[in-house]
Amino acid sequence: MNQAGTRRFRAYTSKHLDELLLRAGLSEEERLKVRAVATVLPFRTNAYVVDELIDWSAAPDDPIYRLVFPLADMLPAADVARLADLLKAEAPTAELNAEANKVRAQLNPHPAGQMELNVPRIGREPVPGMQHKYPETVLFFPKQGQTCHAYCTYCFRWAQFVGDADLKFASDDIDQLVAYVRQHPEVTSVLLTGGDPMIMGESVLKRYIEPLLEVEQLESIRIGTKSLAYWPQRFTTDPDADDTLRLFEQVVAAGKNLAFMAHFSHLRELDSPLVESAVERILGTGATIRTQAPLIRSINDDPAIWSGMWKRQLRMGMIPYYMFVERDTGPQDYFAVPLADAYEVFREAYASVSGLCRTVRGPSMSATPGKVCVDGVTEIAGQKVFVLHLIQARDPSLVGRPFFAQYDPQAVWLTDLRPAFADRFPFETGVATARLSA
Repeated sequence: MNQAGTRRFRAYTSKHLDELLLRAGLSEEERLKVRAVATVLPFRTNAYVVDELIDWSAAPDDPIYRLVFPLADMLPAADVARLADLLKAEAPTAELNAEANKVRAQLNPHPAGQMELNVPRIGREPVPGMQHKYPETVLFFPKQGQTCHAYCTYCFRWAQFVGDADLKFASDDIDQLVAYVRQHPEVTSVLLTGGDPMIMGESVLKRYIEPLLEVEQLESIRIGTKSLAYWPQRFTTDPDADDTLRLFEQVVAAGKNLAFMAHFSHLRELDSPLVESAVERILGTGATIRTQAPLIRSINDDPAIWSGMWKRQLRMGMIPYYMFVERDTGPQDYFAVPLADAYEVFREAYASVSGLCRTVRGPSMSATPGKVCVDGVTEIAGQKVFVLHLIQARDPSLVGRPFFAQYDPQAVWLTDLRPAFADRFPFETGVATARLSA
């Protein structure tokens, strides 16, 4: 096996950033600006991504480089300049952090009502480390899984990684999760998310998964992860890789569907033989792998990348699942693709693949009322409009019902849209904003 397949995991963090940026040929001034951005948004990558995935001859324009390395213009220039001045002056850490926190506060750390609407309650008490937005599915954030093998620059969960406890979802109370699920018979699926649950070793992961196998109402356990792209060795040569696969087999043997929600942002992430081997081993346990990613400007805003990913994933036995729209948080202004363009990217990619790839949905916005899909652009009664529907919704009665928005070529998110043929959208009733409680 090659060196990439046998090496141990080595993380790179902000303390390594300046040295790594030299490989991209950035000037001292450019590196200072990037370091300024990294005081606000988290940076972490690893040796596999750096040595095997990034084409350094094309950096900083290489898409994988842009996927993991902060970019000087990701944040407003005035904010970057203030932070760069503080770094240059070697300002006290407290002063630098205070300025970074001011910038973070403007970046909508928890979009779509995650703090206000998604946190469930037992009695009157909020349940930490959980979200319950849709009736059937509970999200759980295992405490030890709130980091990743590498951070994506576009990450909508960036607030999990900046060291602010008030912004972080996390819990190690699996008994509370089990109790909550049993109190809610409508819940049939638990999604372990983060961060990345696959950063946890098998012995820790098992402590979260095994109690769920005793909950009869659960039909599926999902794991949201980018480990297949950023550290496929997790399933091949890591010391506990075999134990992890046996745990997956245990889930399937218990009659639960184990669904890997695998994030692949670019076709190159699928090139390594290590990924092929990891996928084969996971599928061999009886688990399924569904793939998803957001559409990101300058990284994957090309139909050929998406159709190529879906075709490759299908050949490898994975199921294309979602194309998401970049969420309204963090550096959205930098990475967002207008909805009209996003629809065209999706449509062109979708039109060029076989029916077996057309399990994918999108482009989808994970917005406050639910997952809003842009189905197309058309003209009705002389008015150009977006056609949309809710794939999932806080109010299940709205799922699958088409609605319309006035066409706006600049719109990048649901809140940029205005209703067409009505004075409000179907979810603007107050019903959909009710807090879930036990």
